[in-house]
Amino acid sequence: MGLLRATSTIGGLTLVSRVLGMVRDMLVARFLGAGLASDAFLIAWRLPNLFRALFAEGAFSAVFVPMFNRTMAEHDRDDPGSGKAAAVAFAGQVLSVLFPVLLVFTVLMMVLAGPVVWAMTGGFPDGGPEKFQLAVRLTQITFPYLALISIVSLLGGILNSLDRFWVNAAAPVLLNICMIVAILFFHGDTAVETAYTQAIAVTVSGVMQLAWLMISCRQAGVVLKLGLPRLSPQVKRLLALIGPAALGAGAVQFNLLISTSLAARFLPQGAVSYLYYADRLNQLPLGLIGIGVGTAILPALSRQIGSGNEDAAIHTQNRAMELSLFLALPAAVALCISATPLIRGLLQHGAFTPADTIGAAGALAAFAVGVPAYVLIKVLTPGFYARQDTKTPVRVAVFSMLFNLVGNLTLIWPFGHVGVAISTAIAAWVNVIALYWLLHRRDQLRMDARFRAKAVRIIAASTLMGVALWFMNPLFDPYMAKGLMERIVALGLLCGIGGLVYGAASLIFRAYTLSELRAALRRPPKAS
Repeated sequence: MGLLRATSTIGGLTLVSRVLGMVRDMLVARFLGAGLASDAFLIAWRLPNLFRALFAEGAFSAVFVPMFNRTMAEHDRDDPGSGKAAAVAFAGQVLSVLFPVLLVFTVLMMVLAGPVVWAMTGGFPDGGPEKFQLAVRLTQITFPYLALISIVSLLGGILNSLDRFWVNAAAPVLLNICMIVAILFFHGDTAVETAYTQAIAVTVSGVMQLAWLMISCRQAGVVLKLGLPRLSPQVKRLLALIGPAALGAGAVQFNLLISTSLAARFLPQGAVSYLYYADRLNQLPLGLIGIGVGTAILPALSRQIGSGNEDAAIHTQNRAMELSLFLALPAAVALCISATPLIRGLLQHGAFTPADTIGAAGALAAFAVGVPAYVLIKVLTPGFYARQDTKTPVRVAVFSMLFNLVGNLTLIWPFGHVGVAISTAIAAWVNVIALYWLLHRRDQLRMDARFRAKAVRIIAASTLMGVALWFMNPLFDPYMAKGLMERIVALGLLCGIGGLVYGAASLIFRAYTLSELRAALRRPPKAS
C-alpha cells in the first residue's frame, strides 16, 4: 500500500509546517517570554486549537473520509464513473449542515468567552484580573479560526480521498507564515500588544487556508453547493459518529487541556508556557509520524475490512506499528536525553530566560516518555473506525482522561508542572495498552513475529543513540546560548550525529535494511 511513501508525503509537508512552527515559537518566546502575556495568549490559542484537533482534524476526518470513500465506491460499483459526483453531493449535504452549526457555535463561544476561560483557568489566581481579561479578549479574536478550519477539514478530506494528500498537508504552513509575519513586522512595543497581533494572525490564517483549499478543490473538479440544511440518512450517520470519534481520537488533547487548566489554577506564572513550549517539541513526532501513518492506513484498512480480508488488515496495522516505533522511539529518546540543550538552543533568547529553559526542559523530558504512545494511538484507533466502531475508543479515552486527572492531582503537588507532564505521558500509555488489548481480544490485531523481532532491534538501536547523546550533551550545550549561527551549528551537529548513530545502529541490528526501505518507498503499481 506504499505506507512509507504515503507517510513521507504527508510527513514531509508536515515537517515544513512544524519547522516553521518552531521558528514561530522561537519568535513568540523571544517577544512574549513565559509570563502574563504568553500565558494569556496560549490559553486563548489552546481553545480553538483543541476543537480543531478534536473535530476538524481528528474526529471529522476519521468519520467523513471512510463515508466519502464508501459512497464513491458503492456508486462506482453500481454505475461506473458516477462515484465521484455522488460523493461530492454527499459532501455538499454535510457542508450545508455544518456551516450554520459552526456559525452559531462560534458566536456562542465568543459571547461566553469569559465563563469558558474562567472554567479553564479559575480566573488565573496568580495573574489577577488583568491576565484573565487579556485571555478573554484574545480568545474572542482567535475563536473564528475554528469555523474556518473545520470547513478546511471537510475540503481536505475530499482531496485526501482523491489521493491529493499534499494539498491538505500543506495548509498548516499558512498558519505559521501568518504568525511569523505578524510577529516580525507587526509586533507591538509591549508583550501584550504583540499577543494581540498573534491572535489576529491566527484568524487571518484560517481565511487563507480556506481560500487555498477552495482553489485546490476547484482545480480537482470539486465544487460544493451550499443549500438548505437537510438531515439525510448519511448526514445523520456522520453526526452520530462524530461525537464518539472526537472523544476517542482526542484523548491526548483532552489530557493536555486538563494539564493546562490545572497548571493555570495551581502553579506559578509561567507554568502554562513551560508546558506549551515543551508540548510543541513533544508533538513534533506525532505530527510527522502518527498523523501521517494514521491518515495513510485508514483508507487501506477500510478497503481490506470491507472486503472481509482480516488477515491483510492485521498485516497492515503490524507494519504501521513497526514503522511508527522505528520513527517514534528514537525521537522519544532524543527529546528526553537532550531536552535541556534543545530547549536552550531553540528558545533561550530575548524574554525567554535560563530559568525558563530549565522549567520547559523538565516538562519536555517527562512528555517525551509518552511519544511512542501518542503516535501508536493514531495507529490503533483506525482499527476501530474502519470497522465503524467509534464507541470503544470513547470508553478507552474516558478511562485515560480519568486516569490522567487522578495522576495530575497526585503528581502536581510534589513535582509541579513536571508532574503534570509525567501524568499525561503515563495516561497515553494506558490508552495504547487498552486499545491494543481490546483489538487483540477480538482477534482483530496481534503482534506478528516480524513486529516482535523488529521491536527488540529498534529498542537496541535507540538505546545506543541515547548513550551517544548523553555524552554529546555537555559538548554542545555551551554553544546553545550563543549567537544564531552557533546555535544552528550546535543543534545541527547534535541532531545530525544522533541521527547518524541511530541509522548506523539500525542497520547493524537490522531494525530496517536498505532493501526494506527501498521497497517501502517504491510507488505501488496502479490497479488495472
